[in-house]
Amino acid sequence: MFDIGISELGVIGVVALIVLGPEKLPRVARTVGNLMGRAQRYMADVKSEVNRQIELEELRSMKSEVETSVRDIHESVSKNLGDVRDEFDSAWKEATAGLPGSSSADAAQDAGDTPAVPYLAEPGRAKRLKRSGGGSVPLWYRRHSRLRGHALSGAARMARYRVRTRA
Repeated sequence: MFDIGISELGVIGVVALIVLGPEKLPRVARTVGNLMGRAQRYMADVKSEVNRQIELEELRSMKSEVETSVRDIHESVSKNLGDVRDEFDSAWKEATAGLPGSSSADAAQDAGDTPAVPYLAEPGRAKRLKRSGGGSVPLWYRRHSRLRGHALSGAARMARYRVRTRA
């Protein structure tokens, strides 16, 4: 920035001592030092902000490049997939041309309709309905695993699980 040598600093110090006097010089030097520190911190903040903006701009340009390359790859893959699908369809039509019953399926496919597949429901199976009181655990399982349907009070628990001794 500025090229100030030792001799120039000495001259500035002597002039400041003569102009300000020995009483005010330490206070002025402290104030000038604080102002210089603030200026340096401000310059460092501005410099870091400029660097961040430059990096952000570089990241944006890299992002746009990646997006265009992904778009190009997606278009080429979809084009190749369409070509393969067309070749497969033509090969399938050639292979099934002489088979009986293939003309109706081809006509349905050419029209864009999907062939109707009958829906077969399982006979005798109804939807399970949630019944009150049972929850989602069957009664036989609760009895088998001894799950309790209600909580016992402290006195009832003591009476139930008390060790009985014979007299």
